[in-house]
Amino acid sequence: MGRAFEYRKARKLKRWGSMSRTFTKIGKEITIAVKAGGPDPNANSRLRALIANAKTANMPKDTIERAIKKASEKDASDYKEVIYEGFGPHGIAILVETATDNTTRTVANLRSYFNKNGGTLGNSGSVAFMFSHKCYFHVAPKDGITVDDLELELIDFGAEEVEQDEEGFVISGAFEANGDIQKYLEDNGFEITSSEFVYEPADYKELTDEQREEVEKLIDVVEDDDDVQNVFTTMAG
Repeated sequence: MGRAFEYRKARKLKRWGSMSRTFTKIGKEITIAVKAGGPDPNANSRLRALIANAKTANMPKDTIERAIKKASEKDASDYKEVIYEGFGPHGIAILVETATDNTTRTVANLRSYFNKNGGTLGNSGSVAFMFSHKCYFHVAPKDGITVDDLELELIDFGAEEVEQDEEGFVISGAFEANGDIQKYLEDNGFEITSSEFVYEPADYKELTDEQREEVEKLIDVVEDDDDVQNVFTTMAG
């Protein structure tokens, strides 16, 4: 977890500072999950996880239910999850996760942001190999369960690391293990307060404060785009 996790958490709080913006992003994720796995949370593990995320973000229950109902309608927007790759100033690799109903618009906007802020939008595969796709689960404390207990149990389900913070347990593993980890937690009565999929770089690049400002300027512009869900970089936190 460490500083990389804390840095990402701080960026998310900054990016999702507006409640309406947070709800819009979660709503898109709900739409994608419903279209992929149906509107019944009991039969759709990804939707269950997103509902937990929505509650953590203080999204009202009726708003969540409306988002699920709207996603189930035949004329609902058909969002695609598309990842774009590129380089920012000073050789910082950047992955941009989007949820878009118009890839032509999205790629044109992103190319413009990169070009105007000292970066270059690359081809698929140009930087993805520098990152690992991982899942994170945030779990409420449970009486009688320690970090060591949980880690021992979850190792067989693909968990790579289990740590404890002020809010409970934080479990991480390879993206492919997310279904098995979630099932174990649910089957054993753990409360999943939130979860996320992230791209973590193998190595981070240290920058000076001035260089960091240049990269941050590009990231801020990219994150302001309505089609963008997440941005991951190799810049050290």
